[in-house]
Amino acid sequence: MNKIFFLFHRFKKINNYTFSSLFAPLLILIILCMLILPLPSFVLDLFFTLNIAISIIILIVAMFTTRTLDFSSFPSVLLFSTLLRLSLNIASTRIILLNGHLGSFSAGHVIESFGFFLISGNFFIGIVIFIILVIINFLVITKGSGRIAEVGARFILDAMPGKQMAIDADLNAGIISEQEAKIRRLNVHREADFYGSMDGASKFIRGDAIAGIVIMVVNIIGGLIVGIFQHNMVFLQAAKIYSILTIGDGLVAQIPSLIISIASGVILTHVSSEKISISEQMISQIFNNPQVIFFSGVIFFIFSLIPGMPNFIFLFFTINLFILSWYLYNKQCTKRTFDKKSIFKEKKILNLTWNDIQFESLTTLELSSIFLKSIYKDKYDNLLKNLYKLRKNIAQDFGFLLPDIHLIHNHKLEKGRYKILIKGVEISSGDIYLDKLLVINRSNNSIAIPGIKVIEPVFNFPSLWIDSNLKKDILKNKLVIVDPITVIITHFDKIIRKHLYELFGFQETQQLLDRVSQNYPKLVDYLIPNIISVTVLQGVLQNLLKDDISIKDIRTILETLIENGSILKNDIEKLTDVTRIALRNFITQKFFLKNKYINAIGLSSNITDILLKCIDDKNHVLEPVFSEKLIKKTQLSVSLQKKDNLPIVLLVLPQLRILLSKLFCINIPELTVLSFSEISEDRIIKFIYIVGK
Repeated sequence: MNKIFFLFHRFKKINNYTFSSLFAPLLILIILCMLILPLPSFVLDLFFTLNIAISIIILIVAMFTTRTLDFSSFPSVLLFSTLLRLSLNIASTRIILLNGHLGSFSAGHVIESFGFFLISGNFFIGIVIFIILVIINFLVITKGSGRIAEVGARFILDAMPGKQMAIDADLNAGIISEQEAKIRRLNVHREADFYGSMDGASKFIRGDAIAGIVIMVVNIIGGLIVGIFQHNMVFLQAAKIYSILTIGDGLVAQIPSLIISIASGVILTHVSSEKISISEQMISQIFNNPQVIFFSGVIFFIFSLIPGMPNFIFLFFTINLFILSWYLYNKQCTKRTFDKKSIFKEKKILNLTWNDIQFESLTTLELSSIFLKSIYKDKYDNLLKNLYKLRKNIAQDFGFLLPDIHLIHNHKLEKGRYKILIKGVEISSGDIYLDKLLVINRSNNSIAIPGIKVIEPVFNFPSLWIDSNLKKDILKNKLVIVDPITVIITHFDKIIRKHLYELFGFQETQQLLDRVSQNYPKLVDYLIPNIISVTVLQGVLQNLLKDDISIKDIRTILETLIENGSILKNDIEKLTDVTRIALRNFITQKFFLKNKYINAIGLSSNITDILLKCIDDKNHVLEPVFSEKLIKKTQLSVSLQKKDNLPIVLLVLPQLRILLSKLFCINIPELTVLSFSEISEDRIIKFIYIVGK
């Protein structure tokens, strides 16, 4: 079964290909058969009908063609259609002369219909109509088409060198590719070939018209001779039958010929367009001016007032022309308004400036549209005030001015949602309820109060959003209550402080130097650019901010860099280490307050030795298994330190600080790694927990 299906599928493909490639030879074979073999009247009816259908199809194709080369096979189609009509004339002449004595139906129903129905059986009227059709076809359409084809071919040939040079110039200038140049050259040759072929093919129609007249005369004379001398018919009877059959045959052949001639004229008179056909061109160009239609209506109205004229018909067309004029005028007014708007938009779009470029803000807080509601205006104003205070607090704590915080109302965000972005990247987000209060349960005890359970975004405590009227019940239980704006500010403050070093760029470094120059001009002038560059200073300050160390003591920082910059050159890590040592009093106070004893986490001697050996190696890479064990042991010590409410600080040798800071920054972000050199001499170090014991 599969083999049969496969063979059928293959035969179908071969059959389609064979039909396409053998269509022209089969048509020639059919034409030869009609020329040689006598055909039954039924078959002749089929071919006459087919001839009319083909001519109508050709005319419609010509009407819908947008470019001349889209119907480049038209000269060949013209040849075959002419041959088909002539062969039909010969076949019909044969059958008329052979069977005409039997009656008007002897040559088929198509010829009979054209001979009797169209001309009411009056052969004189038929002759007149036939002659008129031949004159129209021969003297008007065919002659005009032939002249257009002749002139068009001459102009195309004269323009070929210029077109070729234009294509070569565009190719050399890089406007078009080599492939497109080949296509354009091919189109130029095809266009020349088409008009040259049409110049000759138009002669087919002209000859067909002449042949139609000759065939008609021959049929009438031959019919009279055959009818009178062979079939003993009376002259009037023979003249009537054979004349009507001949006229019917002539009409059924000349009408398709006229249609084909019209198609030829359409193709040749059509100005090529990539977008619209000849029908669309005619409609758009004739009925595009409402003034012309209006004045035409006025003229028709004047004609309708003349006595003796068909007043009603002229008045009918007058009204229609006025309506059409009004419709076209309104359409043009609408189009002008739309075009003005489009031009304005186009200018607005096309006239771009650098002001249209929107750079990413350093810090952005995206808010949902709920903040725009008038009932929350006070809370929104409170948010703005708190953001100002936040910037002021960070400036006081760290010694540099935080860039402007951009507030954006994003209507796509869900109700009460906010996002925190740094340099266009979303760092964190959260949800709040502006009409509720957040209750933070630090003790993890169950709260018997209705509300929406959430996790607080800053410290990750289980929390509850409750209605404002339940505030008194919460205060009795001594739980922490936070308003929604404070939640956003606290969350934003935590994220900003964590990523503060990313916000301190070259611009901020230069602004800081400009501010310092007002108080310590000699320091800045001596340090930059004589000892280090601005980018090296920026790197050192960023490292300090990354480890949550303030740069307010800028005088100590600059003096340390002046002292060590010439020796350490551009080694940012080592410059950072010496700067941290110079700031040891501040660092000690920040992490251990004023406590005399430094209660920190330490490393065992075994782990210290392994890490020192690793540093001595050139690769400075820890083994994965050792790193994993070290992280787990350190996490255990950190958890114990948290329980005792002691500083989460690991004290190590100065050589190990950078290595362990990079190791723990991701896995244990709350752990601060300090070196012994960064602790004030007046403090006593006491290790509560030792990693590795």
